Amino acid sequence: MMIMKSLPSKTLIIKINLVFLACFLVAYGALLLRPSTSVYHEYAASLVCSLRECHHKGEGGIKMKAVLEERLVVNEAKAEKKMVKREKPSFLNEMGRGMKIGMVNMEGEDISEWKIHGQIIKVKFEKVSKLLEWKELFPEWIDEEEEMDGTECPEIPMPDFNSYSYMDMLVVKLPCKYPEEGWGRDVYRLQVNLVAANLAVKRGKRGWNNGNKMKIVFLSKCRPMVEMFRCDELKKREGNWWYYEPNMDKLTQKVSLPVGSCTLALPLWGKEINEVYDISNIESSTKISRREAYATVLHSSETYVCGAITLAQSLLRTGTKRDIILLLDRSISKPKRAALIKAGWKLRFMKRIRNPKAEKNTYNEYNYSKFRLWQLTDYEKIIFIDADIIVQRNIDLLFHFPQMTATGNDASIFNSGIMVIEPSNCTFNMFMQRTKEIISYNGGDQGFLNEVFVWWHRLPRRVNFLKNFWSNNSNEVSVKNQLFGADPPKVYAIHYLGLKPWVCYRDYDCNWDIGDQRVYASDVAHRTWWKLHDSMDESLQKCCMLTKQRKIELEWDRKLAGKMGFKDEHWRINVTDPRKFT
Repeated sequence: MMIMKSLPSKTLIIKINLVFLACFLVAYGALLLRPSTSVYHEYAASLVCSLRECHHKGEGGIKMKAVLEERLVVNEAKAEKKMVKREKPSFLNEMGRGMKIGMVNMEGEDISEWKIHGQIIKVKFEKVSKLLEWKELFPEWIDEEEEMDGTECPEIPMPDFNSYSYMDMLVVKLPCKYPEEGWGRDVYRLQVNLVAANLAVKRGKRGWNNGNKMKIVFLSKCRPMVEMFRCDELKKREGNWWYYEPNMDKLTQKVSLPVGSCTLALPLWGKEINEVYDISNIESSTKISRREAYATVLHSSETYVCGAITLAQSLLRTGTKRDIILLLDRSISKPKRAALIKAGWKLRFMKRIRNPKAEKNTYNEYNYSKFRLWQLTDYEKIIFIDADIIVQRNIDLLFHFPQMTATGNDASIFNSGIMVIEPSNCTFNMFMQRTKEIISYNGGDQGFLNEVFVWWHRLPRRVNFLKNFWSNNSNEVSVKNQLFGADPPKVYAIHYLGLKPWVCYRDYDCNWDIGDQRVYASDVAHRTWWKLHDSMDESLQKCCMLTKQRKIELEWDRKLAGKMGFKDEHWRINVTDPRKFT
């Protein structure tokens, strides 16, 4: 009986404990969820005032407001400690006050001192995805003829430009990964440069006097991209601060072009290879200057004199009225100079520039001489053409395009055989300062220029149609040879890679006789060049004769080709070229 009586008491104790535990949990939860006293009272007071439409607070309300403001100041002070405080550039004092200043990518920077110069406008944009790679913006190959799906570029996020008012100045912090390998081809770096360029064009104030020019101040240890913000537009520099006043017309054209070489800067009227280009949009937005010229460069030997003569003759036959300028050194003899003048060139003498990374007596020892083109400052724009090219159709339309416009080569680079440039002593000096720093992938000028102008505009390959057969399949050979031999021409220019036509017998392309040069061999393209040669004045043809040494080399190559047993058997062809016998 005593045992039976003790059971209810134990049950009661358990129930009591459970009740206490529940009360404890409720109280603990209330404490966690309960707002701070100051926040609660502020909320309560504001609620009462809003219901009663009161317009003043009692002494308690003022005290609580003071506490809140004090906490806000403390929080702001803590935030400021995390900000990077930099000394403003001194040139800012010359710009006056009352400006509207757009701040781009300046998170983490203390910009409080800039407020004395005007209204601060923080520009927001979504950072480009880290998954987007440079090769997607600058692919090796695109579907130029739109035979499949056509071409399209990835999207790079931009600000909502219409949500911002007009601005007098932009202050832009640029990312810089220098000296990491490939630092220049950073998609985020490109994005921020494009944001600045587009903001300047779409929301920058334009004025006719110097006081109202759009101002852009960059913060970076790296120079802003010269492809958008030209060397000549840099007004002042202090440490990592760069101050530019961009040419708005040129910048407007730049941002109107594709974001990369992922699509053509020069579209077509149609898809067929013989269709003309549609330049209606760009023609209406650009001004053609009379200060424009075609140019090529000869130095160190007379090997390319014949090529330069045929190039000049081909240009003149397209009907161009532009000047044709030849930069040359004293290695070109007086008789050859006379022939070059007769062919159509206006001669400009220059001093060669040595490539500091080239070995002595190599082919590329002085190929940085091409940089002298940027010293032709009596012209606003130059179309450079290599001396191993012949032009078959008028390409004056290229003068509508900015620097750097060219055709694609390998990977993400352009081919410098035909390129649009804008002469500038400032740019030339920049090249000279960087000759020891920049590593050219091919040891030549093309590799150097591709490290300076990483953001370039793609021309269709038929503007600079390369004579090569990399895939080595019958379809490629058939299509290219049809284009090389078309009459009337279907390509604008043929670029003779490998051994040049004038150092071969006219009977066939001597690239066939050398194993690693056979990818450049085309008898059809070879005949096209010789057809132009034969139409020239005989006095000009004499500059294309074979030297005694070259004849020996040709016969030796034919002999080796026979030993190799090349199945095409070009080495068996009976040579009838009269130059062999003179």
